[in-house]
Amino acid sequence: MAPRTGPVESSAPARVVLLTLSAGQFLMALDSSVMNVSIATVAEDVGTTVSGIQGAITAYTLVMAMFMIPGGKIGALIGRKRAFLIGCCIYGAGSFTTALAPNLTVLLIGWALLEGLGAALILPAIVALVAGNFVAERRPAAYGLVAAAGAVAIAVGPLIGGVATTYFSWRWVFAGEVLVVLGILVLARRIADAPTGERRRIDLVGVVLSALGLGLFVYGVLRSDEWGWFQPKPDAPSWLGISLVVWLMLAGLLLIWLFLRWEAGLVEQGRDPLLDPALLQNKQLTGGLTMFFFQYLVQMGVFFVVPLYLSVALGLSALQTGVRLLPLSVTLLAAAVLIPRLLPDISPRRVVRLGVIALLAGAVVMMAALDADAGAEVVTVPLLLIGLGMGALASQLGAVTVSAVPEAQSAEVGGVQNAVTNLGASIGTALAGSIMIATLATSFLTSVEQNPAIPESVKSQATVKIQSGAPFLSDAQLETALDEAGTSSEVTRSALDANAAARLDGLQAALAILALAALLALFFTHRIPTSQPRSKEP
Repeated sequence: MAPRTGPVESSAPARVVLLTLSAGQFLMALDSSVMNVSIATVAEDVGTTVSGIQGAITAYTLVMAMFMIPGGKIGALIGRKRAFLIGCCIYGAGSFTTALAPNLTVLLIGWALLEGLGAALILPAIVALVAGNFVAERRPAAYGLVAAAGAVAIAVGPLIGGVATTYFSWRWVFAGEVLVVLGILVLARRIADAPTGERRRIDLVGVVLSALGLGLFVYGVLRSDEWGWFQPKPDAPSWLGISLVVWLMLAGLLLIWLFLRWEAGLVEQGRDPLLDPALLQNKQLTGGLTMFFFQYLVQMGVFFVVPLYLSVALGLSALQTGVRLLPLSVTLLAAAVLIPRLLPDISPRRVVRLGVIALLAGAVVMMAALDADAGAEVVTVPLLLIGLGMGALASQLGAVTVSAVPEAQSAEVGGVQNAVTNLGASIGTALAGSIMIATLATSFLTSVEQNPAIPESVKSQATVKIQSGAPFLSDAQLETALDEAGTSSEVTRSALDANAAARLDGLQAALAILALAALLALFFTHRIPTSQPRSKEP
């Protein structure tokens, strides 16, 4: 039986296709957040350190970022549906390996390598399969729901991880992923594929250049918290007195430039490039990609800052933290689904601008609401606003980027789009974290220096320790450390007050930089079209 091609017409198959692709997007995003609340437990279980597990999470992000563009091209060569199914099989094998991992090495193979490679095939294919299975008028709603599934996964990930770790085992999360993958494989027969056209060889030089370029840049960003952005932290690697982060990012950018020059040369020779550089001259496409970058920068920054406030500053459990994040999912899903359904002809530029303004408003409201007496309820309204903004962007951006090019290039656009979102997510998390820690350290040292109750010897010790890397500590953690150091009750009380104030300063500074990013994004919205996009045929 020949594989079915073309958009689905009846509502029942369309719902199955949408459910299948949304489940794939949900799984890919879930791994980015589900284990963050269980790092210590996982480390103990596989006989490693917290740093080892954090390295595995970093490696997963890194593998995805490196192979997104090649993954999109492979989908264009072998078929989007086949790439999706192969990616699911690889991802499922990775989840199964991770669930049984006895040590860090096996965990890295399963979680970082296999799941990362699987995601690099799945995510670009999802973008192309939405384009191939839904007519242009229905794509905004389809893209909105698929993107919302990914964002919801990030929001509920801590809740799922917390429940599994508290009542069962973290391994059940990955075992559950295997079952979801099996379900996706069963339902995927309903998905229509697009003809692949002429088979061509993949550009291996382009694969190496793009993977190394994106990999070095993202790795540099991910190491910024530990090594310092510009000024190297104590004992951190450096060259010519500048943090290695800068050199990694510059090397990555140089390789990306060489990659684009190589691809342009292939086009001039009439050969098949990994990525046609002409795509990046498309105003509508670059506008959509730019907004994707800012959306994920702000989104992941928020998902970094808010759980820290709830779990560390307020001392909520992983389950309570997850519940407090749920309001964001409500407005996100509502906006992603209802905007295309109720306002099918609305200007995408207007929706995107309103979405960015909602992100900005949410960050500003939360920044203003945080104070020493604030409770967990202060995040509710800001999260509702942020979810509304994310849903509004999700309802438009996928259709904007894919409709900017002929449908045959949708898989390649999917690869570039997911590479850009990975960059945005990595930079958002690193930027929010580094700004927060830098502000916390400065605020804490200032409070300590100005407090006459704290002896000079303690001030000197605090300065040395904080300059080597200030941790984001709860009151209980700091009090335990001070008790072990044998400090007096007066010094302990002063340090706790300084820590509480510094924590809030750090959180507000991180939210301020995210608000600034949202404001900056408004200057790029003019590249978004004013009328609903229609697919371009070759």
